[in-house]
Amino acid sequence: MRGYDLDLLRYLQVLIEEESVSAAARRLRVSEPAMSRHLAKLRTVFSDPILVQSGRRMTASSFAAGILDRVQEVVRAADSLIETQVMADLANMEPIFTIRANDLIVAALGLPLLRALRRECPKCEIVFAPEVDDPASDPLRHDSIDLYIGATDSMKPEIRRQTLFRHQMYGLVRKGHPILAEPVTPQSMVLYDYISVSRRGRARGPIDWALRDHYGLTRRIVMVVPNYHAMVESMKDTDLILAVPDMVLQHISMDALGLAAFAFPLSLPYIEAFQAWHPRRDTDPVHRWMRETLFRVSRGIFTSESSGGRVNGLSPS
Repeated sequence: MRGYDLDLLRYLQVLIEEESVSAAARRLRVSEPAMSRHLAKLRTVFSDPILVQSGRRMTASSFAAGILDRVQEVVRAADSLIETQVMADLANMEPIFTIRANDLIVAALGLPLLRALRRECPKCEIVFAPEVDDPASDPLRHDSIDLYIGATDSMKPEIRRQTLFRHQMYGLVRKGHPILAEPVTPQSMVLYDYISVSRRGRARGPIDWALRDHYGLTRRIVMVVPNYHAMVESMKDTDLILAVPDMVLQHISMDALGLAAFAFPLSLPYIEAFQAWHPRRDTDPVHRWMRETLFRVSRGIFTSESSGGRVNGLSPS
């Protein structure tokens, strides 16, 4: 086998998908040192670093990114040997997939996911369950939803997860906002009032911590709303600033709404969105097919939209 077997290819697939040793270890339920050893072996076998340091995080090397599709096909083909009989009847099945996700994700992924699923399973349905305040792990444990898509950090340890895409935050303002007259600085940021978005009413987050810890500054938050779209169309009439993830900017008409955006001059962590499911679904072939389809659709949408880490010509700091 030229130094590798199917298990090592599975590690390779997950490392490239997650672009993180710790996330890959968590997903495959092995220790980080064990995953690091697998990465070291993969680097020897393929004479390539596989993951390289890029700023604050790791990214797949050009070689690794280029072989991901083929590695996924090999692993999927091996797994399908025991699923052939079930998947052969996919066109006649009528599965209903219940997914919890926020309004941004539903808007971006809902129709593309449905179209992709129905190409192979024309009778399938998707139900997007509303977000509520209970921990995201609970409905997965209780089998009231099949899948969770989001970025919460309150998952129980047994829940399986796979990173789908990463967000960077931007400031959304009206065109001609005075903050745009000069290069934006931490000091100019705190001269204006902000709208914060939190379904649970939490006003402060990473932007506030970066301002406080690195510059000794505090921004004024004068309103908290439960979702991004609640205020987007009203921003043209105010000097308030709304912090939004880049995926929001890709799905609104900035010119038509009279809006502009700026990159925050702060070192902010990426927001990682993932899909999560209960272990009981791990080997269900239909559920796995749905997850793999979702992964492919989300990577196609969000990788092309934020190519090079840029949004509408802006570079995150």
